[in-house]
Amino acid sequence: MASTYTSNIGIEKPGSGEQSGTWGTTTNTNFDIIDRAINGVLALSLSGTTTTLTTSDGALSDGGYKVLVLGGSPTGTNTITISPNDQDKVYLVKNSSGESATFTQGSGGDATLIDGETAWIFADGAGAGAQVQKASFIPDIASDTSPQLGGNLDLNGNNITGTGNVNTTGTLTITGALTSGAIDSGSASITTTGTVNVGTVDLGNWTVTESAGVLYFATSGTNKMKLDASGNLTVVGDVTAYGTV
Repeated sequence: MASTYTSNIGIEKPGSGEQSGTWGTTTNTNFDIIDRAINGVLALSLSGTTTTLTTSDGALSDGGYKVLVLGGSPTGTNTITISPNDQDKVYLVKNSSGESATFTQGSGGDATLIDGETAWIFADGAGAGAQVQKASFIPDIASDTSPQLGGNLDLNGNNITGTGNVNTTGTLTITGALTSGAIDSGSASITTTGTVNVGTVDLGNWTVTESAGVLYFATSGTNKMKLDASGNLTVVGDVTAYGTV
């Protein structure tokens, strides 16, 4: 009776009466497969845009590891195909490749990890219609130098606070109050239905700064005009009027 293999990690089950005198080799390989499946960590180097993660029956293979650390030099989003498509798989994945990585096993749905993301993924082994799902960890935003949102940020009634600047090349919409720091809108627009309370607004060639109730209008770092709380306007240069003063 020939050997058979377990469904998901390919551990060999020798047939009755088979492999007389050679069981030791098969058993040792099986123990190594089990060890890899429980705690094995693979540094998986990605290149190009496609990778195949294969589990081979009765042999040590890349698909048998528990933890995958993605690296290498992919040229864009790398699609990693879990093969074969009829095996259940659970992996802990850390994506350090510099690009997004998409895990697929069949047509049922894929799971994508952005660069820097760590997540558990589960492949259901349903054959041609297999699906991959993920359970992602919350990223460490404090140490992430380029965090990205996949959708709208819902503050759930809370505030965003900070001492730095708000920079955008898109449209910044504020429905609450923005306090402290500066707004640098670049070539974008800022829309608000709430209160904008900032120290400095950078308009490009001009900056507007509020200090002790006085508005200062400056260019190239030099104040050119100020408006105090009483409505008094002071300018450095000439005043030209096209109406009645």
